[in-house]
Amino acid sequence: METRESIQRIADAMNAAVLGQQEVVERILVALLANGHVLMEGLPGTAKTRSVKTLSHLVESKFGRVQFTPDLLPSDVTGSEIYREQNGTFEFQPGPIFANLILADEINRAPAKVQAALLEAMEERQVTVAGQTHKLPDLFLVLGTQNPIEQEGTYPLPEAQMDRFLLYVRIDYPAASDELGILQLVRGEKSGEAGDPPPAIPQDVVFDARRQVNAVQVAPAAEQYMVDLVMGTRNPAALSGDLPKWVRLGASPRGTLALDAASRAHAWLAGQDFVSPDNIRAVAPACLAHRVHLTYEAEAAGVTRPQVIEELLKQVVPA
Repeated sequence: METRESIQRIADAMNAAVLGQQEVVERILVALLANGHVLMEGLPGTAKTRSVKTLSHLVESKFGRVQFTPDLLPSDVTGSEIYREQNGTFEFQPGPIFANLILADEINRAPAKVQAALLEAMEERQVTVAGQTHKLPDLFLVLGTQNPIEQEGTYPLPEAQMDRFLLYVRIDYPAASDELGILQLVRGEKSGEAGDPPPAIPQDVVFDARRQVNAVQVAPAAEQYMVDLVMGTRNPAALSGDLPKWVRLGASPRGTLALDAASRAHAWLAGQDFVSPDNIRAVAPACLAHRVHLTYEAEAAGVTRPQVIEELLKQVVPA
């Protein structure tokens, strides 16, 4: 089976298990192919956890879950040195971060020290404990979730950590027709009527897909369009409308790199060997929304970050 067919099989299986969230499934696969992390924000019960668990069943991988709470310690995530009385030595006991697919549930409930420990793991793909550096697996993907309605006992993610996520995905409620399908799907699973999931694909298939994604061509005009979008967030005064009043701080260079990586993956999933402006526009909200910081005026008016990127896409057009 060809690499793209294997990845498409994962997409089909995820869409069958997570109804009404096709865009979310696509974003997760884009992050998997682009070797990045995903921050998912949504109300309870919108299949955030189910999405990650389903992916872990479809790819040969070790699944790790960390339920973040205010009393969590960095060692609860990274692991710690354990003293072995038998031989009088210390031995490193890996934490849940040493898995392939990590569900960082309610990540904004983690205190600052835990968030700092997670930063190194996400960016450097390694952790340091007791002066020793331990490498994380080659297939390593963090999917962080946060609940937008419960702010008591939370620690808002700092800009530095938000920037570590390749994509930001907002999960909405499913449509009424999908809600009916969810009811029937879960009922079938509980009664044992659900069919067996397809066999998990080897990790080598994912690595081969990543090599093909890296080979997708990006024309100079497409590169310039990415830069223009990022520059639009940094210098909104050069644009018209409400953008100058809405944007306080624009995207970092990681925003440009995220657009490049995600648009290549999006194009590859569509069967293209080049990046088009449509690919860039498709991933721009997920790549830039969490990297744009709003003014107090915008927040008071109820303007959201995705709305800002939507307006940006209307004003900044490819050459």
